[in-house]
Amino acid sequence: MPQISIKDYLFESHLFFVRAVIAVIIVFIALSIIIARMVNLQVTSHDHYRTLSQDNRVKTEPLPPTRGLIHDSNGNLLAQNLPAFSLEMIPEKVKDIEATLSEIGKIIPISEHDRQRFMRLKKQRRRFDSIPIRVRLNEKEVALFAINQHRFPGVDSKAILLRDYPQGEAAAHAIGYVGRINQHETERIDLSEYSGTRHIGKNGVEKSYESALHGRVGVQQVEVNAKGRVLRVLESKPPTPGHNLRLFLNMELQKEALAGLEGFNGAVVAIDPKTGGILVLASKPGFDANLFVDGISSKEYSALRDSLDKPLFNRALRGQYPPGSTIKPFIGLAGLEHNVVKLAQEIPCFGFYQLPGQEHKYRDWKKRGHGQVSMKKAMVESCDVYYYSLARALGIDRIGPFLGKFGFGEPTGIDITGELGGLLPSRAWKRENRNEPWYPGETLILGIGQGYLLTTPLQLASATATLAMRGRHIVPRIVKSIEPANSQNGYIPTPPVSTQIPIEKMEDWDAMAEAMVQVVEGLHGTARQIRSKEYRIAGKTGTAQVFTIAQEEEYDEENVEKRMRDHALFIAYAPVEDPQIAIAVIVENGGHGGSVAAPIAKRIMDRYLLGDKK
Repeated sequence: MPQISIKDYLFESHLFFVRAVIAVIIVFIALSIIIARMVNLQVTSHDHYRTLSQDNRVKTEPLPPTRGLIHDSNGNLLAQNLPAFSLEMIPEKVKDIEATLSEIGKIIPISEHDRQRFMRLKKQRRRFDSIPIRVRLNEKEVALFAINQHRFPGVDSKAILLRDYPQGEAAAHAIGYVGRINQHETERIDLSEYSGTRHIGKNGVEKSYESALHGRVGVQQVEVNAKGRVLRVLESKPPTPGHNLRLFLNMELQKEALAGLEGFNGAVVAIDPKTGGILVLASKPGFDANLFVDGISSKEYSALRDSLDKPLFNRALRGQYPPGSTIKPFIGLAGLEHNVVKLAQEIPCFGFYQLPGQEHKYRDWKKRGHGQVSMKKAMVESCDVYYYSLARALGIDRIGPFLGKFGFGEPTGIDITGELGGLLPSRAWKRENRNEPWYPGETLILGIGQGYLLTTPLQLASATATLAMRGRHIVPRIVKSIEPANSQNGYIPTPPVSTQIPIEKMEDWDAMAEAMVQVVEGLHGTARQIRSKEYRIAGKTGTAQVFTIAQEEEYDEENVEKRMRDHALFIAYAPVEDPQIAIAVIVENGGHGGSVAAPIAKRIMDRYLLGDKK
C-alpha cells in the first residue's frame, strides 16, 4: 500500500516569508536607487542637466561683424564685401569624410586645391567648427546641392560675405589683403572677438588698421531641431560693423603712376607736403589681392614667388636703392649750413676728381667736364666733380647727421607695416658691419648718392616734402580718417606729427629751391623736357649704378643686359611758391632720370594740379 506524504506547512510558511522579505528588500533597494537617481537628476544636478537639455534645443551662435570698407580720397572703393555662397562641413557630424567629399564631388566640382585646403583647415579647427569645402558657389551649384542635401548630414551651404578688391593690382601693395586666420594668429588674437570670423588683415592697410576694420562680434540664441536645423531665433545681439577708412591715396594719380611705369619695374611715392598724406604709393609689378582672400593655390603662389620681377615685393616701402644725384640738394644744403662753401663760389671741373696723392680718378658723367662750376650750375647740370669736392670738405662725420635730419637711414614711421629704413653709413657702422675703417673715397661717392647709402622711395619722397616745406617734416600717413559705419562723422586716427629742421639762414632754402627750379626750367637743366607753362617745378634727376665699372671702362647702355642697366630717379615738388605735391620716382634699369623718371612725375603732377584741364 503506497505511503502518503504529509505537507510541512510550517516549513512552507517560513520559506514563503523569507522569499517575501527578500523580494521586498530587492524592491526597496530598486526603489531607493530610482529615488536616489531622481533626487540626483532633479535636485543635486538639476542645473547641470537643465543646461544640457536646453543646449539640445537652444544653440548660441556668434554673429560675425561686417568688415569696414576702404575708400580713396575721392570715395572710390578700394576694399568691399561681396555676398557669396560657401559649402561647409562640421566634421563631428560626418561619419566618413573622404567618402562624403567624393560623393559631393559628383554633384559639385571640388578641386584638389579645395580638398587640400579643407584638410589643412580641419587640422587647425575644432571638430565642431564649420569648415568650408568650397567657396564662391554659383546659383546652379547651390540649387544642385539643396536638392541632394538630405544625403549629406553635417554639410550645408551658407551665405557669407567675402572681401573683394575692385582695383585689382593697382592698389594691392598699399591696401594689402585679408586671408584665413592661421595657427600663429590664433595665439595672439582674442578668440572671443573673432568667433565666426575666418579672415584677418595680412599686410598693408588691412593689417595695420585691423582693429578698426574688424568690428565687434554679436551673438544670437536659436532653437534647433534634432538634426540641428534652426527653427527660430530666440534672442539676438547684433554685431557692430567695422569702421570704414578713407585714405589720402588718390586712385587717379595711382593709375597715372602705374601707366607711366609701363614697360619698367619701379616705384612712385607722392606726398602732400602740408599734411604728410600719401597721394600715391605705387609699386610695379603688382599682384591681384583677390587671389589671397580665400587661399591662393600652390601653383599661383609659386608663380608669384618665383618670378624674377618679384611682384609680391613692395618696392615703395621695402625697395632700397642708391639715391644717385637726387641726394645732391641735401648735400648742397649741408655745405651751406656748415659754411664750407658759398653759393657763388666756383671750382673747375675737368671731368674727374682726384684725392691729393692718389692716382684714382673719380669720374664725372660728362667726360669733358663742366668748366667753372658754382653750386647752382652744379645742381642744374648735375656736376659730380663739384659734389665730390663738397663731400670731401664736409666729411662723413657731418654729412651723416645732416642727412639723418631729413629721415635718411630710418623708417619714416608711416602708418602701415613692412617699411625698411634704408642705410645711412658712418664710420661706426662700417667698423661694426665690415670691420674696416672709413676711407676718404667712400665719402666722395656718398656725395653723389652712391656707395653704401641706400634709400627707399618713401624716404626719398618724405625728404623731398621736407625740402618743399623749408625744413618742416611731417610723418607720412596713408589713412586720412576713420568713419564709423552709418555715420558721417569721421575722426583722424593720429594727429600729424611734425618737426622742424633748424637751418640758420632761411635764404639757403630759397637758394636750393631756385637751383632745383633751374634743373627743370634752365637751358641746360637735366629735366628741362618736363618744363610746365602752368606751374613751376623744383626737381632733381638721378642715375644710380647697378654694378661697378672698372676705372678705364665706359658704360655702354646698348650692350648692357637690361636688368643690369642703371636705375633712373627723379624727385620734385610743385608749385614751388605753394607746394601741394612732393614726389619720388624710381625706375629700375630705366637709365636716365631726366628722360625716363621725370616724365612720370610730370604726368602725375599735371593730373593732380591741373585735373581735366590738362
